[in-house]
Amino acid sequence: MSETAADQWTIQRLLEWTTDFFSKSKSFSNSRLEAETLLAEALGCQRIELYTRFNEIPETEKLAEFRSWVKRRGAGEPVAYLVGHREFYSLRFAVDSNVLIPRPETEHVVVCALEAAKKFSADPIRIIDVGTGSGCIAVTLATQVQNCKIAATDISDAALAVARSNAETHNAVDRVKFFQGDLLEALPAGSNPVHMIVSNPPYIGRGETDTVDTQVKNHEPSVALFSGEFGTEIITRLTEQAPKYLLPGGFLIFETSPIIMDKCVHIVESNAAFASVEVVKDYSGHERVIVAQKVKPLDG
Repeated sequence: MSETAADQWTIQRLLEWTTDFFSKSKSFSNSRLEAETLLAEALGCQRIELYTRFNEIPETEKLAEFRSWVKRRGAGEPVAYLVGHREFYSLRFAVDSNVLIPRPETEHVVVCALEAAKKFSADPIRIIDVGTGSGCIAVTLATQVQNCKIAATDISDAALAVARSNAETHNAVDRVKFFQGDLLEALPAGSNPVHMIVSNPPYIGRGETDTVDTQVKNHEPSVALFSGEFGTEIITRLTEQAPKYLLPGGFLIFETSPIIMDKCVHIVESNAAFASVEVVKDYSGHERVIVAQKVKPLDG
């Protein structure tokens, strides 16, 4: 975008140029959508409004911000980090480089948890969200299950700061409490057993590193992505810890990769505390979520 032609950069031309610029990279799945998203954010309007303002020339300051974002996006920085938010389950969540960007696949964890919640008449329904990140799972559940109490854990203090902000935005601070630490070990000693444990844990193994999108690998937090050599290491630990924190009949619900789904199912089925294991597919038809139910206490 030439500085000397700045006075000619209408909204329509900006969109056309940026879409073409993004289209030259194979890493962009929807160049037009990304161009519209960045420009709408820079102008402080809805994407649909851009089409009624095609002939408008943005203010110099807003144009400069948009140009900066286009340059950074061209270098691979995710749109969600540039604009500072991502939609999840029809809610807007603040995100930054300290947290994994919420994805549609993870919405299935929420859907499964909502179905499981229907099986309990308790008040409150107690839930633990392990590795909460942006808080998208915990906060969404808090908005959907009014009689719940949720403990959300994360190993990253920076991630918890983002999650707390999202809880405040969605008026969920009275239902979600945050704890820093490793998996379920983050919880205070003597915590009451819960009806559900939900999680989107790291599940990419070192052997899969080369298959991970460069934008994801270079910009999203590795601690939220990678888990040991095989990708199952953290899931194994979570499955081992979970029974101690679950009530009889309680559920362990977590996201994983179709690549290691069979291994994850075996890990859960090998744990005597769980009597049933269900695999749920995502919007693309890939096996994505495991729902395991604890039918009886470990001590019999």
